[in-house]
Amino acid sequence: MREYLLVMLVAGVVTFWLTPLVRWFAVRAGAITPVRGRDVHAVPKPRLGGLAMLAGLFGATLVASRLPYLSQIFADTQMYGVLAAAVVVSALGAADDRWDLHWALKLGGQVAAAVVMAAQGVSLISLPIQGYTILPGPVSLALTILLVVATMNAVNFVDGLDGLAAGMVGIAAAAFFVWSYELSHTYDPPNVFSTATFITAVLMGVTAGFLPHNFHPSRLFMGDAGSLLLGLLMAAATISLTGTVDPAAVGVASRTAAVVLPLALPVAVVAIPLVDMLLAVVRRTRAGRKPWDADARHLHHQLLRLGHSHRSAVLTMYLWAATLAGGVLSFNYLPEWAGLVLLVSLGVLAALVTWVVPRRVAPEGDPS
Repeated sequence: MREYLLVMLVAGVVTFWLTPLVRWFAVRAGAITPVRGRDVHAVPKPRLGGLAMLAGLFGATLVASRLPYLSQIFADTQMYGVLAAAVVVSALGAADDRWDLHWALKLGGQVAAAVVMAAQGVSLISLPIQGYTILPGPVSLALTILLVVATMNAVNFVDGLDGLAAGMVGIAAAAFFVWSYELSHTYDPPNVFSTATFITAVLMGVTAGFLPHNFHPSRLFMGDAGSLLLGLLMAAATISLTGTVDPAAVGVASRTAAVVLPLALPVAVVAIPLVDMLLAVVRRTRAGRKPWDADARHLHHQLLRLGHSHRSAVLTMYLWAATLAGGVLSFNYLPEWAGLVLLVSLGVLAALVTWVVPRRVAPEGDPS
């Protein structure tokens, strides 16, 4: 655990200290987010914050490669595939932050990044259904590409308020880190050092290091350089872990939970961004628009319409993310009935905060 804590610290410190430099560079490079009709921010702001997080990833990786135990994750090619794909999507996102690339070029770059990871072993080769269900090669590649591209775009879609995407990914990564770390004790022989656990530790570090600059009122945005990177890393951790899980070896209080948890937790940690993305695609398609045409009807926009302030809307989304990820994770430690009670209780609390808080707190900017 000490090596993971060191990795988190390095990732966070590198990201935190380099973010002002990235902001300076973004201003001079002209990577500025203008104020558009759908936007919440009132003044143009620089983006490219994801480049600082990419530096945090590489800083943590360099340290990990020198540590006595974590260095073993570099014995195969998975991490090299993740790092190469991270560079691809960060460069792609940075170019889009500066020049607003055509959607087809962005999609092609995302698919290329997924293929790079798959070629280096980060591929969904099996699913934890009835033990191991081995997937045929073409199905494995197709599902890997779909999961990677969907997760990247889901994080990109939810990046609409200061601190929202970074905080939600950090919460998801924390839940997945706990699950991955605990699961590693079921291996034969037990080994707590894995690619998935390392990636989620890095995600916690880079998001924590970036949030002080990005929480409302933010000094810069992560941009596509950041949202695509975070989505890629979350997908990589999910894929890397899911293919190693045997439900029969999962030591939880309920056999039902043992079967469901390996599939439910990866879904839960990215559920809100994915739901937001799917709703947006359906909404825009039904209106005769292209799925990638931006609008101001995402879940976080709806919270603002309910009367939440900017910060309140973000914190409410954090609560929903923690409810789903933490509630599902609790089944790993609690009897099935207790986990269900906790999940429902957290859901009720999140619902009350969603609909009651706006009636008791004046909206941001309201002098009352």
